[in-house]
Amino acid sequence: MAALPFNDNRIEELVLRFNALMAKEATDISNLGSNASDDAVAASLQETGGDLRRDEITQEIESMNDEQQDALVALFWIGRGDREPAEWGVVKTLARQQHKGLVSRYLLGQPEVGEFLTAGLEKMLEYGVD
Repeated sequence: MAALPFNDNRIEELVLRFNALMAKEATDISNLGSNASDDAVAASLQETGGDLRRDEITQEIESMNDEQQDALVALFWIGRGDREPAEWGVVKTLARQQHKGLVSRYLLGQPEVGEFLTAGLEKMLEYGVD
């Protein structure tokens, strides 16, 4: 039977944080072209240098042990449809072998990371995890 090396609530919380970050625009619009009452809304949708969300997610993922990081990538791949839950052990091994660099950088580079992690978790729960 497959087992997740972390609580599924932890994944759900991480997904919420990924989604909040991914909703922001990376580019800065210098001239918003609107009135002052609307400017705050547009600015809140832009990622700024002082926004700690990206750093917090990076720190959380990189503080996980290797097994947890491998499982996170495996959940992502299963959610994306690259692999099936029955292949859990193989997928975690592939994640360790194929992934180079920071896991956080890899996942933050995927626009639909939150959706795929959620789908992967749902598939694993349907399959039956400890």
